[in-house]
Amino acid sequence: MKILLVEDDIRLAETLAEALTDQLYVVDIANNGEMAWDCIKALDYDLMLLDVMLPEQDGITWCHKWRSHGYQMPILMITACDTISTKINGLDAGADDYIIKPVDLGELFARIRALLRRGHTTSFPILKWGNLQLNPSTYEVNYGNHPVNFTPKEYSLLELLLRNGRRVLSRSMIIDNLWTSETSPDEHTVKVHLRSVRQKLKAVGAPEDFIETIHGLGYRLKSLELLTQS
Repeated sequence: MKILLVEDDIRLAETLAEALTDQLYVVDIANNGEMAWDCIKALDYDLMLLDVMLPEQDGITWCHKWRSHGYQMPILMITACDTISTKINGLDAGADDYIIKPVDLGELFARIRALLRRGHTTSFPILKWGNLQLNPSTYEVNYGNHPVNFTPKEYSLLELLLRNGRRVLSRSMIIDNLWTSETSPDEHTVKVHLRSVRQKLKAVGAPEDFIETIHGLGYRLKSLELLTQS
């Protein structure tokens, strides 16, 4: 899941981004509304964390602009002003929820999960493909009766493939979804992670081509029909 954090307090932004990254979210940081607009025009985000007090134009104004331009990702506003009028103005502008500073991380994670469930009804049920099962709530992966341990990035890569099934994902698409714009790696890194995922799946009985390479285009999961014949 990819989150855009719009916060002009650099120290707070980095702290929140680190905490969210530990929860296996991919986080981009924008320090003002203009930077955020550039980000959402270039990339798809699953959720936005938006500070109310931003330089030049406040978060409520920006929220209204983005909604008027058709952007529908859930928006969770962050504010130090715990007043009814501020909440009403934010909700009327198109925000989905509020959290008050100082931010409690447990509450933040819970509100994010709730918004993602609301906005993406398929976000949290167990993902299955043949004998493979991935539980997004517990970060557990099993192939048949065998648990498989992945690094956070390998897990995110496998989850992305499961959510797209037979859709071909190019290396650049994978990078856009799994890395921040500041830490974007070269395409060889994607190949290294894919090789490791394949090896770990093969070790517990999955076909070697469980993840197919479509030469010149990208990667996708092997068809369920062919998996049953393997």
